[in-house]
Amino acid sequence: MKLIVAGGGTGGHIYPALSIADKFMEKEKNLEVLYIGTPNSLESKIVPAYGYRFKTIDVKGFPRKLNIESMKRTIKLLKSLSDVRKIIKEEKPDMVIGTGGYVSGPVVMIASLMGIKTAIHEQNVFPGVTNKLLSKKTDYILTGFEESIKRFKYPEKSFFVGNPIRQNYFNDSREKAKESLNIPLNKKLILSVGGSGGSTGLNKAIKEMILNDKQKDYFLIHVTGRYHYKTFIESLGKEELNENFQILPYIDKIGTYMSASDLIICSAGAITLAEVSFLGRASIVIPKANTAENHQEYNAKSVENSGAGFFIKEKDLSYEILKAKINEIIFDEGLKVKMEKSSKLLSKSCPSEEIYNIVMRNS
Repeated sequence: MKLIVAGGGTGGHIYPALSIADKFMEKEKNLEVLYIGTPNSLESKIVPAYGYRFKTIDVKGFPRKLNIESMKRTIKLLKSLSDVRKIIKEEKPDMVIGTGGYVSGPVVMIASLMGIKTAIHEQNVFPGVTNKLLSKKTDYILTGFEESIKRFKYPEKSFFVGNPIRQNYFNDSREKAKESLNIPLNKKLILSVGGSGGSTGLNKAIKEMILNDKQKDYFLIHVTGRYHYKTFIESLGKEELNENFQILPYIDKIGTYMSASDLIICSAGAITLAEVSFLGRASIVIPKANTAENHQEYNAKSVENSGAGFFIKEKDLSYEILKAKINEIIFDEGLKVKMEKSSKLLSKSCPSEEIYNIVMRNS
């Protein structure tokens, strides 16, 4: 069997594609996998390290206004369609799965037109433009959130499967993870992460918390983002830090920190939220403004509506609001446990396996 997966631009598209490929490799003997991405991209660095064959097509998203750049990108898109057709003719895949990003558009579209079985996976509550366009032609629409099914017009081929994550990153219990991080078991741990690039608003709120909050009832680990770390530390002053606060620029293997946590403060990226719900953690979700189709806000509302956490808009974020939400969860064990149960209910036990079973059912 031959499988092509395509998706790129961000880890939110790349890691689900890799997780799906891994599951197919586990289930299918003599499977060949090809990953199609874009050159000089995040996937061009990540995918080869996972051992998968990697080919590229040159395609980019379109500006919102018609201009010279949009004309250039249209020419690139037309060329990419030709390149994809050539790759598919050479590879003769049995299945093509797209996980979003502009690269998946031409790959899934051409495969569908050539009569190859196709599937798309939509990670967010509000579908991206690419997947909306592909949904008419593809054989399977797979969603990370149950709520997003109603945003597609084809319920008969739409399936809620959850968002595939790297589950082997989260093997430790909360107690074991706390011990490995030298955090007292009798203290609640708050993990605060503003995304890989950091969040200016969250950094400001956390800095004020450190300056104003002298309590010792919980331990807080805050990730500033590499770009913001030096400025954050210098503006804070070493004398303000104590044994209850730890400031880091970045966490490479964040699974242990998430496993150890009692409360996670984070942005509303679909894969981050999938990891939070896989662990069954209460959360305070701060969606990044100005994301495509404002998808992070839809993701965040889904978390709050399910009772799994609180949601604060980026423009409304302040120390006072954040502190009030933290206290509400940390000092009310009944609410925290209720949120943890609701969070766990948002998670599918093994999304990659569900995807495999659905698309291979009639193969």
